[in-house]
Amino acid sequence: MGDVASAVCVRPATREDVPLLLELFGELARYEKLEQLLVADEQLLTRALFGERPAAEALIAELDGEVAGYAVFYSTFSTFLAVQGIWLEDLYVRPDRRKSGAGRALLAAVAATLLERGGQRLEWSALDWNELALGFYRSLGAEQMNDWITHRLTGDDLRALAREGAVR
Repeated sequence: MGDVASAVCVRPATREDVPLLLELFGELARYEKLEQLLVADEQLLTRALFGERPAAEALIAELDGEVAGYAVFYSTFSTFLAVQGIWLEDLYVRPDRRKSGAGRALLAAVAATLLERGGQRLEWSALDWNELALGFYRSLGAEQMNDWITHRLTGDDLRALAREGAVR
C-alpha cells in the first residue's frame, strides 16, 4: 500500500490552548533568537485572546493528531480601501513539521477568515535573515513591501507620548 498524505487540521485556539500557545511562542522566540523579549504569561495571553475585548485570534494546526504550529492574527483597517485587513503577527510551524503543508494550511485559514469578513488585505513581516520563511512567502505570490519601513514605539518613549495625548 502507498503512503497516504496526512491531512492538516486547522482549528481555532481555545482557552485550554493557552499553555500550549505559550510553549509554541517560546519555540518561536528561540528560533528567532528573541527569547529575552518573551514576557507573555497565561493571564496576559488569556485576556488578549479571550477577554472582554480580544486583541487577537489564534489558530492551531494539527497533523496526525499532534500540534504542528500556530498562527496569531488581528484586524487592521485601510483608510485608502475603507475595509478591514488582517495582520498576521505569527506563523510558526515546528521544525519537524515544516514542509508538511501546515504553514500553508494556517495561512490559507487566515486568508479565508479575512475574506469571510469582507477584508481585502493580509499583511505580515518576516525577519530579513529568515530565508526559509521568505522563500515560502514568495512561493505563495506574496509581495515584499520594501518601500515601507516598520516603526515601533515602546517603554518610556511610548509612555511619554501617551501622557501628551490622553483622549478626553
